[in-house]
Amino acid sequence: MSYQELCQRLSNVYPQGEAQAVVRTVLDMRFGLSLTDIYTGKVNELSSEDAAELEKIMLRLEQAEPVQYVLGEAEFLNRTFRVEPGVLIPRPETEVLCRWIASDCNRPYCALQPPAPLQILDVGTGSGCIAVSLSLDIPNSEVTAWDISGDALLIARNNAISLGASVNFQLQDALSAPENAHSVDIIVSNPPYICDYERKDMARNVLDFEPETALFVPDDNPLLFYRAIAEYGTEALRKGGALYFETNPLHIDAVVDMMKVLGYSLIEMREDQFGKRRFTKAIML
Repeated sequence: MSYQELCQRLSNVYPQGEAQAVVRTVLDMRFGLSLTDIYTGKVNELSSEDAAELEKIMLRLEQAEPVQYVLGEAEFLNRTFRVEPGVLIPRPETEVLCRWIASDCNRPYCALQPPAPLQILDVGTGSGCIAVSLSLDIPNSEVTAWDISGDALLIARNNAISLGASVNFQLQDALSAPENAHSVDIIVSNPPYICDYERKDMARNVLDFEPETALFVPDDNPLLFYRAIAEYGTEALRKGGALYFETNPLHIDAVVDMMKVLGYSLIEMREDQFGKRRFTKAIML
């Protein structure tokens, strides 16, 4: 089957450009075919065994299963993370957040560079993409990562091991955080933030396969996790410590207002790569 025919099979699931990207990802990551190989017809030269495997993959993709779950891996900040149903697939938007934090912490004049290791907490770690990336990209740091899912923590721990990162993973509900007296320098979270009413605008590959607990909050309480984490930060963050959030652009102003009420200062907002206001940073003075 040709590259064009493979793309056509996904036309009922994805727009043309996205279908092409999905097929190219499969051919590259699973069968080692470069773009040049694809356009010179090497797809038609796959062995019978590889062709059979490709057909199994295509059947799953035609059911709108995300390509990351089908292949069992996703790229994040030029690293390969293991992903399975039950953990949120790492998004390119979240890479922007990690780069912001790493840039802040690696500046020569960063106020959060004590002789002792920088204490970083990732709340709701999922696949571990944030925690592992920060551990690897910020020297002299000690990273702790929470998640309410034991299955997610196993996946995250395996990612840390395979990528050579040191992260302390803990089974912990963000809505019932333990007491912590000013011992953390940075808290970061990409918590559930999609309201139920937004479901109607979401793609099948997200709604039917990704974990609801990592995506949705009640319509009447869109700041559920932001408020809980920010309140925890007022106790856990050291003076000068920073709180970073990935947010729903529809509610980012409400998140900022909530943090102001809680006593955070020097609040910043940043856009993602698509021009949407998605990230916040606040300092506990």
